[in-house]
Parts: sequence; structure tokens; C-alpha cells
Amino acid sequence: MPYPHFDALLAAVSSLPPLPVAVVDATEEHVLRGACAAHASGIIKPILIGTEGKIRSLLAALCNEYSGCASIEIVAAETATAAAEKGVEIVVAGRAKALMKGHLHTDAFLHPILDKLRTERRLSHVFIADIASYPKLLLISDAAINISPDLLTKAAILQNAIDLAKILQVEHPKAAILSAVEVINPAIPSTIDAACLAKMADRGQILGAEVDGPLAFDNAISAEAARIKGIRSTVAGDADILLVPDLVSGNILAKDLEYLAGASLAGIVLGAQVPIILNSRADPVRARLVSTAVAVLMRQQENPS
Repeated sequence: MPYPHFDALLAAVSSLPPLPVAVVDATEEHVLRGACAAHASGIIKPILIGTEGKIRSLLAALCNEYSGCASIEIVAAETATAAAEKGVEIVVAGRAKALMKGHLHTDAFLHPILDKLRTERRLSHVFIADIASYPKLLLISDAAINISPDLLTKAAILQNAIDLAKILQVEHPKAAILSAVEVINPAIPSTIDAACLAKMADRGQILGAEVDGPLAFDNAISAEAARIKGIRSTVAGDADILLVPDLVSGNILAKDLEYLAGASLAGIVLGAQVPIILNSRADPVRARLVSTAVAVLMRQQENPS
């Protein structure tokens, strides 16, 4: 049964063993709060990478809030670049089963991952949104890695999102391919890509989901909007996945939902050898906590024993 909200997702991982996670550049309070909260909840076993003295000083201030945080392992690295390299080394050595972005820029974090932890799959990011006004979790992709994806890249991004939806117990995901309008217009290339992706799913080039597009945001989310516009679609108004035209539109959409609609967001990168927990440096503790829980579920799916 799908997880309707983040509380159910967190409850699902509470009985699973903690996941060893390398936290890259853990030299900032918000980052450490997230790692300590996940550690105290038994979700992860963090390995903190960064300037040792700064991390110890910050941990000392958090010990009264989060039990056991004083015993968390620290691996010294004097720069963000060195921390990113060290994190990948720890994963390659088998000591960590996931990576978490800390207080460094995304490009510096991803560089050694792309160099040493790639697979045959495309790396892509998924926002998972818990919105009070929507009856289920909503996946939005890609809003952080692929800037202006072409058709085949969009197909790979969509397949990653579908696979994540399955991990989140959505048995029959419905994917809406977004554009500004719901009709094919050659002047709007994203409408053509959307129609192609829907047909690719029909022909088995994209697996595991019902795919429709182009759909504008309103009729992807609202069955009433789709009815008024005369759209006949089982995806419209019931989407589990929103595939956005490009990174800019996806990032704006996700942040709008967070800051104007009160959504809670978790962030994860798929397609690497291990789950990659990718949060904004401004994200609250809960976002980091849920993102680690998603990584645990991903790893559990890969290694159910």
C-alpha cells in the first residue's frame, strides 16, 4: 500500500537496521541536525566528513538534543572538495551504503560521484512532496541535476522516477508529463516530447507506469480542471509523478509548493551505485530525515536480506 504521507514512510523504516551514510561536508548546524536526528531515530549510522574541530564543536552543542550524537564517527577533510572525494572513497571501500550532501555546492558534491559511482543508468533527482491538499505523495523530477534534458534523457529520468514510485509502494504509478498546455503545439517543444514519452510508454520503451502528456499542471493535479477542459485521461487529476520540462521549471514548481503551499519535500538522486541524499542547504531537519528514510527504502529494495 502506498505511503500517503511522510509519517507513514518514517514508520516503515523504523524497524529496519540503520543505513551507514557518509555525510559530505558536515560542517554546518542544519546538516548536523539532520544527521543527528536520523541517527537518534535509528534510521542511519552517519559518518561525518569535514573539518574535525568544527564538527566536534557543533556536535557538543547538539548532544543535549540528540542522544548518542557524541559517539558519531568523524573523518577529517579540510576542504569541501576533499570531503566529497573522501565520501566516495568510503562508499567504494564498503563502509557506507549511501551518501548525503552537506554544506557544499551540488556540483562539487556530484563531481566524484559521476567519476567513480556511475552506472549505466542516468543520474536524476526526484523531489518527493507531502502536500496537505493532495491525497498522496507526489514525485517531481528532475529539478536538480539535468538542466535541459532531451527526449531520451527525459525517458531515463521518467524511468528512474517510476522505479522510485514502486519502491514507495505505488503499485501502478501514474505519470503526468507537464507542459504549459495540454495539446501538442510545435511551437512548444515540451508538448512534443510529452506526446513522444506517452507513446514510448505505450510501446514498452518506458516500463511500469501509465504515462500521459502533455498535461498542464492544473489538469495533472485536478480531476475537475481536466473535466472542465474535456480531457479524457486516467492520469489527469490523479498523478503520482510529475515530469517537468527542465530543471528551472521543476525547481520553481517544487519550491513554490514548499514555500507557498506548505509542502514538505524530500530529495534523492537515483542512478548511482548507492542512494544519494540531496537536500538544499536551507532544508529543515524533517526534510533531511525523510530523505534518509527514502535512501533506506531504496537500499532495502536492492538488498532485501
